[in-house]
Amino acid sequence: MSSMATYVLLCVVFPFLMAYAAASDLLTMRISNRVTSLVSLGFVLYAVASGMAWADLSRHLAAGALTLLITFFFFARGWIGGGDAKLAASTALWIGLGHLLDYLLMASLLGGPLTLTILSARTYPLPKPVLKLPFAVHLHDARTGIPYGIALAAAALLVLPNAVGLDQLALP
Repeated sequence: MSSMATYVLLCVVFPFLMAYAAASDLLTMRISNRVTSLVSLGFVLYAVASGMAWADLSRHLAAGALTLLITFFFFARGWIGGGDAKLAASTALWIGLGHLLDYLLMASLLGGPLTLTILSARTYPLPKPVLKLPFAVHLHDARTGIPYGIALAAAALLVLPNAVGLDQLALP
């Protein structure tokens, strides 16, 4: 494939899927399997389009597998949702082992304040106009989880340029 395909996958498809996953998690508290499958498929297309070497491909696959193991453990403990676990793992495919720690650290740094902000906001009643927004009412419910997909997606968008190299993000 061409460098144009690589560019479109990196600069259009991946950011769109991250934004969609974050918005979906915020509005519905779900990240669909379709989205995480598309993130994974997008990586496969990127690997082919970029002519990724087998050694590099194996490190990216290892990052996805390792992240899936860790996040599945977190899911089993009830610490994160299943959609978050799958999103983190499919995103780790793009990030690779070389920047996986950066991604996970950035997600933690973004997710901590997100969590604290939502938990703090839940201690106050919602203003009347906001009560007309079903997603806000659902998000405000203390029995509802935290839309951590927002932090995962934002971390991915911040780390990916370093993971793939800024030269890959330049117009072909």
